[in-house]
Amino acid sequence: MKIQMIDISDKRDVVRIARAKGFIKLKPETVKLISEGKVPKGDVLGVAKTSAILAVKKVPELIPLTHPIHITGVNVRTSLLDDGVEMEVEVKSIGKTGVEMEALTGVAIGLLTIWDMTKGLEKNEQGQYPTTAIREIKVVEKVKQ
Repeated sequence: MKIQMIDISDKRDVVRIARAKGFIKLKPETVKLISEGKVPKGDVLGVAKTSAILAVKKVPELIPLTHPIHITGVNVRTSLLDDGVEMEVEVKSIGKTGVEMEALTGVAIGLLTIWDMTKGLEKNEQGQYPTTAIREIKVVEKVKQ
């Protein structure tokens, strides 16, 4: 079985941007508590944004064949919807390889953080999560300039 990191030595440095987004389905009551700042664990969206940024920086430690790259910017946007939270992460770099894995990882970890911070509100009587779901994590734009 062959496993290798792709050699990017001969590629030139260019501006690279990737945007990814995803959604976490939550109970309407949970969304209301997030919007009112009344979730017991604290500022859900603030912590989720911070964890998304941290995740972007940690990608080479988490995904074995990705390259350590110099991140020049990360922008995280969240939108509260009636049935959950949408998160979008934009990552910028000047380098030899793209940043889509960083953007995707940022979204995934950001949404998992929202789940963690709201899980006490989302559980049913049996301790299960019948309606909570993370879905549609995808790259929505990739730019190479």
